[in-house]
Amino acid sequence: MLLPANNSPQSASLISLALEEDLNERGDVTSQLFIPETLTSSANIVSREPVVVAGTRIAESVFLTVDANLQVKIPQPDGSHIEPGTVILSIHGSTRSILTAERTALNFLQRLSGVASVTRSYVKAVEASKAQILDTRKTTPGWRALEKAAVAAGGGTNHRMGLFDAIMVKDNHLVAGGAPEDITAAIDVAREKFPDICIELEVDTLEQLDAYLKIPNIDVILLDNMKPSTLTQAVALRDKLAPSVKLEASGGITLDTIPAIATTGVDFISVGALTHSVRAVDLSLELQSNA
Repeated sequence: MLLPANNSPQSASLISLALEEDLNERGDVTSQLFIPETLTSSANIVSREPVVVAGTRIAESVFLTVDANLQVKIPQPDGSHIEPGTVILSIHGSTRSILTAERTALNFLQRLSGVASVTRSYVKAVEASKAQILDTRKTTPGWRALEKAAVAAGGGTNHRMGLFDAIMVKDNHLVAGGAPEDITAAIDVAREKFPDICIELEVDTLEQLDAYLKIPNIDVILLDNMKPSTLTQAVALRDKLAPSVKLEASGGITLDTIPAIATTGVDFISVGALTHSVRAVDLSLELQSNA
């Protein structure tokens, strides 16, 4: 999946909004009052815990948006697994500018590194299997591209970006009458209209799975909230009826439950917790005056 770059209009808008929240019309009044305008400093953003780094480029963009004359170096790019005390970003230039950008840059970096770090833990939990860890659309509004990039930095695989780039027929679509009882015709139309798009159907039971595996043109079937024993049966049924169809396990996945799920033979495991309830990691900016 092609994600917007950190200097994209989406990222620029997020940075602008975040800085506006912090600065309003008066700007950083504390730095204006206490820091001489000509003072320069060097600063390092360091980790206080083991983390997988993500968000370095947007953090850099925050500093350069505040002051284009700042010098920013990134010794630990996204995807780096670092120990406490490791320098992630180095900044040199106006002390006022560094302090003005500090919190906004850290907010992006801490949150996104949290996503990458949690993702890495899930990836490691299934590394003995063939299962890939997928993210979901349960993302922070406006942050989806950034959070999905952080998932990728942590070793996860991006699922659909939104409602526009994949067809995913869920239970509510069927309840609402969005697809006919026999969905074969609808799937045929979808494949003709969107020949390159992934088509995925959700099932709750093995009976549904049996019926859906007999429909042509389906790429993935999501197995919702099934126990490992049921997932094992689902994989055997898939192998018998439609070996090319991929199976995705989803629903309430945790680090405690995911090893057993991975051993069932499913191809994908989608985990909403990668983005919807992640903890920001502990990073800090350490300043040294050059005056």
